[in-house]
Amino acid sequence: MSVFDDPGHFGRLWAATYDSPGNPDPAPAVDFLAPLADGGPALELAVGTGRVALPLAARGLTVEGVEASPEMVAKLRAKPGGERMPVTIGDMADVPVSGPYRLVFLVFNTLFNLVDAERQAACFRNVARVLAPGGAFVIETFVPDPASFDRDEQVQVREVTEDSATIRMHRYDRTAQTFVRQTITFDADGVHLHPFAMRYAWPEQIDEMAERAGLRLAERYADWDRTPFDADSRTHISVYRLG
Repeated sequence: MSVFDDPGHFGRLWAATYDSPGNPDPAPAVDFLAPLADGGPALELAVGTGRVALPLAARGLTVEGVEASPEMVAKLRAKPGGERMPVTIGDMADVPVSGPYRLVFLVFNTLFNLVDAERQAACFRNVARVLAPGGAFVIETFVPDPASFDRDEQVQVREVTEDSATIRMHRYDRTAQTFVRQTITFDADGVHLHPFAMRYAWPEQIDEMAERAGLRLAERYADWDRTPFDADSRTHISVYRLG
């Protein structure tokens, strides 16, 4: 079985550095999501360390989470308010909670961490199961750029110091719409591997998954500030509604 079939793999690998400087500011996402919660309750899939869920809960909303990695949840619990947030350990594709929720959200490209098309479709079906009538499912992903695929298959030198060197390599499967990335660090302690994989999809493909699950596209923007989405947009914020 591939390491990428383990839903907790990414959390175990990245929990220690997930809140490092340079990660996206969660404030615009919180501002966007709060009105859609319509008083709550809200559910974040792949809640991680609570970067979005905790400030959303601080606005007085009831927020719950699903997370496959106990290491990520431990980071969440150590933050103010984290000890009180209900979090279910499980695969986000299964949405292992009952609901109903006024809002479910999945941000930071995390839908693509489900590296199988059927698991992505299952996530939409299970979200539809736990949404309240008229409830919103919000996702944030990048828009794939085929022009980048050939460039990214080259070996990239990430960092070189007196004590270590880090390189990064990609392998794309264009038919399956997947890639595997390996970041390799060489230092005095040996060789360290940090594998990562995604199954990417274009917005219209995501819309088809949503439609098959009984969800309709209600809004789409290029960013959390509601910039209009167009052919040049490299990311999208999509809001789907049940019913």
